[in-house]
Amino acid sequence: MQINWEKRELNLKIVYYGPALSGKTTNIEQIHAGINKKDKGKLLSLKNREDRTLYFDFFQVELGKIGGLTPKLNLYTVPGQSYYESTRKMVLRRADGVVFVADSNPTRMEENKSSWENMKKQLKELNLYDKDFPVVVQFNKRDLPLVVPTNILMRKLEINGYRILEASALQRLGVFETLKAITQEVIARVQKELL
Repeated sequence: MQINWEKRELNLKIVYYGPALSGKTTNIEQIHAGINKKDKGKLLSLKNREDRTLYFDFFQVELGKIGGLTPKLNLYTVPGQSYYESTRKMVLRRADGVVFVADSNPTRMEENKSSWENMKKQLKELNLYDKDFPVVVQFNKRDLPLVVPTNILMRKLEINGYRILEASALQRLGVFETLKAITQEVIARVQKELL
C-alpha cells in the first residue's frame, strides 16, 4: 500500500498470477471492459508475437473512502511462462493481494502446481507471505467440456484456507466476483493497518 498524502490517495496493488494462458489477461480485460469509463484508467498491455502478456496490464478503479483516503486499485498480471520468473517477482513486489488463476483443463495440472509453488516461493522471498496476506484462488475455464473437479484441484495444488471461486473469464462469469473477493480481503487488511 502506498499513500499519497497530498492527493489523499491510497494505492493498492492486486496481482493476477498463474500459469501461461490460464486466463489472467482475460480477467483483466473483462474487468476493464465492464467498468464505467469515468472510473477507470487506461489499460496498458505489452505483448509479444505470440500474443501473451510479457509484463503487465494495469488500471486504477476508484472506490469509496477509507480513513479519509480515496483508494485506487492497481490491477496487474504477471507473464505465465516460467522463463519470465524475474519479471513475475518484480511485478509481485509491493503487492497488497494476489489472485491465483488456475486452469481447470486436466492437461494443465503440472503448470498449475508449478506456478502455485513459484508464487508462494516468490511471496516468501519478498517477505509478503504470511497467514494474513490476501490470496484468492480462481479456478478458471469451468466452461470447458472436461474440467478437473474443484475438490481435486484443491487437493493437487494443496490449497488450504484460501477463498476459491469458479470462473469462465471468456464469458465474464466469476470475474467480478473474484475481484470483489480479493478487494474485500485487501481492504480488510488495510483497514486493520490504518485504523
